[in-house]
Amino acid sequence: MNTIGYVPPDQAIAQLSHHGLVPVVSLDDAANADDLAQALVDGGLPVAEITFRTAAAARSIEVLARRGDVLVGAGTVLTIWQVDRAVAAGAAFVVSPGLSRAVVERCQAHHIAVLPGVATATEVQAAMELGLGAAKFFPAAAAGGSETVKALAAPFPGFRLLPTGGIAERSLAEYLSLPTVLAVGGSWMVPAQLIARGDFAAIRELTRAAVLRARQTSRPWRDALVDVTIAQNRAS
Repeated sequence: MNTIGYVPPDQAIAQLSHHGLVPVVSLDDAANADDLAQALVDGGLPVAEITFRTAAAARSIEVLARRGDVLVGAGTVLTIWQVDRAVAAGAAFVVSPGLSRAVVERCQAHHIAVLPGVATATEVQAAMELGLGAAKFFPAAAAGGSETVKALAAPFPGFRLLPTGGIAERSLAEYLSLPTVLAVGGSWMVPAQLIARGDFAAIRELTRAAVLRARQTSRPWRDALVDVTIAQNRAS
């Protein structure tokens, strides 16, 4: 159980939808975690998905979770062991590149929001059978981009997607303007080279630009669809 800064699944989903953006971060050194978090907060985006692609992931999640002002999740989660480590570190949500029943059910046992990766109608339906109302759409660009999101919305109008993979700031509007998009994930505002150089001022400005672009996109249906997703998650 997450004892550092637990966020109920419905609240985590609502916060992700509210912000509309999820910075996908890979940290090689947890010593950079606090400065990165401050850059995101100062840029107007207190959200981060820390990927389990490095040994510093769990510690970095813990640093952000203990701040109390950032909604931090764990990304690239492939195993139930990583779920347990993410939850123990204080992750408020878990993101996986694929749809693993074991990972989803472990997250549900921990009462933590989970967004497994889907790219097809078959995978969306499988996610719904596991009681989910939202998932990560990955790899977004390679899987057909916003046109695929539109196509999936026809048979699954209440299912929310978090497109991630190959998305740049210039394409934000084409995703965020779609009624079934929960938020958009990407790493363009938190590039690894800037983190390595310690240029958190540049990350702050990239984040501000992304937030401004997101706010300029009309999303009048956002709150209604969040209510649908929350209801589905509670029913599970």
